This record gives sequence, structure tokens and C-alpha cells, in this order.
Amino acid sequence: MRLVTQIVVVGIMAGIGFGGWHYREQLPVIGDMIGGNAKAKKRRGGRPALVEVKPARAGTVTVAVEAVGTSLANEAVIVTSTVTGLVGKINFNEGQWVKKGAVLLTMEAGELRGELAEKIASRNNARRLYDRARKLAKNKNVPQARVEDLLGLLATAEARVKTDEAALDDYVVRAPFSGRLGLRRISVGGLMRPGTEITTLDDTSRIKVDFRVPESALSHVSKGQAVNATSAAYPGRTFTGKVATVDSRVDPITRSIVIRALFNNKGGELRPGMFMAAKLTSEVRENAVLIAEEALVASSKEQYVFAVRDGKAIRTVVKTGEQVKGEIEILSGLQAGTPVVVGGVQKVRNGGAVKIMPPGGFKKGNKKRPSNKPAGKKPAGAAS
Repeated sequence: MRLVTQIVVVGIMAGIGFGGWHYREQLPVIGDMIGGNAKAKKRRGGRPALVEVKPARAGTVTVAVEAVGTSLANEAVIVTSTVTGLVGKINFNEGQWVKKGAVLLTMEAGELRGELAEKIASRNNARRLYDRARKLAKNKNVPQARVEDLLGLLATAEARVKTDEAALDDYVVRAPFSGRLGLRRISVGGLMRPGTEITTLDDTSRIKVDFRVPESALSHVSKGQAVNATSAAYPGRTFTGKVATVDSRVDPITRSIVIRALFNNKGGELRPGMFMAAKLTSEVRENAVLIAEEALVASSKEQYVFAVRDGKAIRTVVKTGEQVKGEIEILSGLQAGTPVVVGGVQKVRNGGAVKIMPPGGFKKGNKKRPSNKPAGKKPAGAAS
């Protein structure tokens, strides 16, 4: 009886095993595993990768250096006096444009003027004595030594007059250059001392702008180069100038160098101290090859793209240049018009077959598959 039971059990197990093997593909778990492996083998067997391509295009690339700086007057000075005295007369108005040498202020110098008058009289007397002695010396009526002594006295008197004239001139303050005056800081009758501020004087017919650029941009900057600058005070307006000076030294801490540009400012719109954003155009390259940023693949040694030729992706090493609004300039390795992979780059292999999708199709094909889980109750706080 026991033997019969064992034979029956073995027969049942054998039947189950045969049925499982025969209907293996219909079984839920095993079928999925077998089917998945078969699909994977089929993919490895050369199924084309779905990609989106975009041809490299010819365009214009502008190589520019951008920086910010502060505007300065072409010439600027704080007007002061070099002597002490009372303010006698003010000859200027605030904000007035004056020419070089214009008298701005005079100080009282009555005592010095009196001394000067006395020394002028002494000089004139010394000149008369010298002239008389020189005439008499022609007839031998006066010794030549006397004439020479009188000449020395005349020279001394002349020197004293010039000294007082120079001292008196210090009591008159003049404009050192042509420019626009600022606010008046003194009043008539006030006591002036050396260094006391009278007003400011700025030559704003031209404006300087000093700005810093990194040392890596030094090769793109040169004297005479055009500079376009903007200011928040004049939205939408561009001021054009030229590079006047490139500093002789690079800052060892910031690794930057100062560039000075000059702008004509005859209209007076620009003022010293304004914040300016400057842009220097170094080079304009026509017919440059441009590709979308998404097409570029970077490795530790090189940069490359996948160019599509005869339905295959060809790994192409390129040399890049400037970056322009979502595009990258290609200096070598690729020609304009060549289609390159911009979508699905991670699926592409060198020499692998590709299937081109319409523009935007790659993104649409990346939508998540719907879940097979049965819909349940939303957790508390979930958005509807």
C-alpha cells in the first residue's frame, strides 16, 4: 500500500513539472522573466536608439569681455588756497563752467600790497641811479666799479619786487583747468587757511571709467578697443568709448587687471562716481559653427558630439569656443549642416543605429508609464 502511494505521488509531481515546463510562458512570474530576457536580447541585437537631432548651424559669434566700474572725471581737484587770509571777493557761481586761469576768489592782502609798492619804488630809484651812472661812465665821470655796484643794487631790488608779486599772486585763486565748479564751501569775510576747501572743479568733457577684468581676458583687451557702457540712470542707452590705458600690473591677489576707458561727454549726461557696466568687443567671427549645448559630451580628456551619418551615430571629437545663448561654438571637428544628437545622447553608442524622432518627440516619449496599482484612498493632505 505504501509503495502504491509513493508511485502515485511521484507521478503527480512529474505531471506538475511537465505542465509547468510546457506552459512556462503563460505563467505570470516565469513568463515575465523569460519575455524580459528575450526583449533584452533583441535590443542588444541592434534595435535603433530613439534620438532627437539638430543640425549644426552657421552663425555670428561675438567675443566680448564684460566688467563693471566707476566713472571718474577726466580731471578733478578740490580748489584750495596756499596762504592764510580773509576772503575778499568770490567771483564764481555754483555749477558754473569756467575756463583755465579764471579768477575764482581773491583774499585781502593790504599789508602785502603796501610792501610791494615800497619795493617797486626802491627798484625804480635803483634803476634811475644805474642809468645815470652808466651815462656818466661813458665820459669817465663815474668809475666803472660804481656802475657795477649800482647794477647789483638794481638786480636785488628787482628780485624783491618779484618775490612780493609772487606772494601777492597766491592771494588770488584761479582755475587750474577748464571745467565745472561744484558747491561753494566759503563765504566773503571768512578766514582761509591752506587746505581749506573752496569748491570742487571737474573736467567732465570726457569721462574715465576704470574697471577690472580677469587676467584670462587680457589677450582680448588692447588700447584703442571700442567699449560700450550702460548706466542705470539712462535705461536703454549705450555710451561708446575707447580703451585709453591697460594697467602695467596684474593684481596678485584678485588676479585681475585695471582697464581705463575714455568717453566723450560733451552733453554732460555722465557724472563722476556713477556705476557703469562696460562691454568690450574683442572679435566678431562670421560663419561660426554653432550647436545646442545638449549635444556636447565632455570626458576627462576631450569633448565630443554624436554626428548622425547614414542612420548611425558617429562619435566626433570637437574643439569648443564661446558660449552663446544656449549654443556652443565649435572651432574644429564639425561642419555647419551636420546633424548631431541633442536628445537621447545617453543611449547612443559610437557606430550604433539611431532612429530620429521629430523635434520635441524625445521629451514627449519620456513620460512616465501609468501605474498598475489599483487606485486607493488619497492620503490626508494630498493635492486633488
